[in-house]
Amino acid sequence: MNIGHRPRRLIRTSAALTALGLASLPLAACGSDSGDNGKVQVAASFYPMAYLAQQIGGDHVEVSNLTKPGTEPHDLELSPKQTGQLSEMDLIVYLKGLQPAVDEAIEQSGVKNVAEAASFTTLEDHGTDVHGEEGHQHGEHGEEGHDEHEGHDHDTAGDPHIWLDPVRYAEVAEGVGKQLQKADPDHKDAYKKSTADLVSRLKTLDGDFEDGLRGRKSDTFITTHAAFGYLAERYGLRQAAVAGINPESEPSGARMKELHKIAEKEDVDTVFFENNASDKTARTLADDLRLKTSVLSPLESVKDPGKQDYFSVMHQNLTALETALGAQ
Repeated sequence: MNIGHRPRRLIRTSAALTALGLASLPLAACGSDSGDNGKVQVAASFYPMAYLAQQIGGDHVEVSNLTKPGTEPHDLELSPKQTGQLSEMDLIVYLKGLQPAVDEAIEQSGVKNVAEAASFTTLEDHGTDVHGEEGHQHGEHGEEGHDEHEGHDHDTAGDPHIWLDPVRYAEVAEGVGKQLQKADPDHKDAYKKSTADLVSRLKTLDGDFEDGLRGRKSDTFITTHAAFGYLAERYGLRQAAVAGINPESEPSGARMKELHKIAEKEDVDTVFFENNASDKTARTLADDLRLKTSVLSPLESVKDPGKQDYFSVMHQNLTALETALGAQ
């Protein structure tokens, strides 16, 4: 698969998503030969979408991840051949606006069944600072009839990191489940059950975050990438990010000075960086302020699918936040 990526930010993952049964798409496998196995052929734009498709589809689907491990999702490029092969898929699961190459390829593919994640929940604009409010945990998303959002065309401008909020991710799971039922009505009951099971696990994860972060000494955490705005809003935290939504953006001198003030005022203990990106900025800031550094994963991919998945990494994130915010 000819996928271009920038060397500055490499997601270090294993060569195949074997634990999930996910193929890293050369899409050459999506032709008539793969159709002979009787499984529904699903293409997913990147790990969080692929995870939903596999968890809901189970043994009835063959999921191909468009984003090869080791590739930054924003930088994904598809060849004309790969774009053409998308037309052979039974379902495509993606997040509009995150990967322009995928958006364009889907428009050209003519695939009938498409599950677009942003159409099942809400996107918000987040800058480098996001202030959550206590009491924002439940009822503000998911009870307004998101289950009616099958294929609606939403304005997808905004923070794309919806999968880091278990409540929003559950809304997306329900939408993907319905689209899979549409694509393969013969296994509708199985998809309904697996969707319900996944949503139940996500509700439990939401409760784990609420319980784990209760009694914390501080609400503020500093991170190099503004990927955690939805998580901060959900649990009443404050995200203070070095850079914005785009992980490639460089912080200004003024922003670094501002973060110094925030760290001192809010009694910040730790500067977080991503396990798939350089820790140079985080360590520079931490050294200046004599703070600790730690990893907070944006879960755009996983390092070892044989040992990790969405839930295990989210629990690692929770443990890291509990420690940094004085909740344990």
